[in-house]
Amino acid sequence: MYTHPTLKGRVAVVTGGGGVLCSGFSKDLANVGMKVAVLDLRLDAAQKVADEINAAGGTAIAVACNVLETESLAAARAEINEKLGTCDLLLNGAGGNSPLGTTTKDKLELCDITNKAEGVKTFFDLDPKGIEFVFNLNFLGTLLVTQTFAKDMIGKENAAIINVSSMNSYKPLTRIPAYSAAKAAVSNFTQFMAVHFSEVGIRVNAIAPGFFSTIQNKTLLYNQDGSLTARSEKILGHTPLGRFGVPSDLTGALLFLTDEQYSGFVTGVVLPVDGGFSAYSGV
Repeated sequence: MYTHPTLKGRVAVVTGGGGVLCSGFSKDLANVGMKVAVLDLRLDAAQKVADEINAAGGTAIAVACNVLETESLAAARAEINEKLGTCDLLLNGAGGNSPLGTTTKDKLELCDITNKAEGVKTFFDLDPKGIEFVFNLNFLGTLLVTQTFAKDMIGKENAAIINVSSMNSYKPLTRIPAYSAAKAAVSNFTQFMAVHFSEVGIRVNAIAPGFFSTIQNKTLLYNQDGSLTARSEKILGHTPLGRFGVPSDLTGALLFLTDEQYSGFVTGVVLPVDGGFSAYSGV
C-alpha cells in the first residue's frame, strides 16, 4: 500500500483499463484510496479488474466504453458520475497497433521492388485504413475522451490528466511507422493540452513506457525455448538498464504525476519509463 493520503476518495477514470499496463494503473490508483472507473471496449476484461480491486478492499466499477464513439463516452460519463462522482484524474490509456500499419522488414531493399518475396510487406503496401485505425485509436481516442470528461474537471482543485505515450514517440521504431507517429501525436497533444487547460486548473502530463514484458507480447520477445528473439536482443542491447520493464515499474511515475504534493508544478511533461532506451544512441 502506497502512502498518498491526498488522493483518497478521488475519482479516477482509466481507459483501456482491461489491458495489462492499464489494469496495473487501475489497481495502483485503487491502492491509494481512489475510486476507479475501469473503462474498456471489452466489459468482461474491465469487470475482471474491477472485481480484483473490490476483492482487495478498494472501490471500482467496470464500464463498457468505445473511446471512438461519443455516444458511448457520454453514457460512460453519466454512469460514472452517478455511481462514483465526477472525474478528478483522467488516464487516457486506450491504444494499440495494427498489422495493417506494419512492415515486415526494418529497411526497404531493392529486391523488394524488383522481385519481392512472398509475404513481404513494404512501406508501399501499408494499408491506409490500418494506419487510420491506429491514429484514431491512439490520438482521437485520447482527444474524444478528454472532451467528454474534462468538462467535469474544469475548476476542480488538483484535477489531472495523464496520457499514455511511448518511448517510440521520441525515436520511431522500425516496422511500426503508424504506431510511432500516432504516439508522437499523443506526446505533442499532451503539451498542447497542458497549455490550453493551464488557467482552469487541470495539469496534463504523459507517461512514455518502453519495452515491457507481458503475456500479450511474450511471443514477440521470446522464442518457444525461452530464449530472446533477434528483435529482443536488439532491444536489450539498446537499453542501458539491460532488461524489459514490468508493470510495477510504472507505479512510481503514475503516482508522482497524479499527486500534486509531488508534482503540483509539473505540467506538459512526457516522462519516459524505458530503462534509458530513448537516451541511448547505440554507440
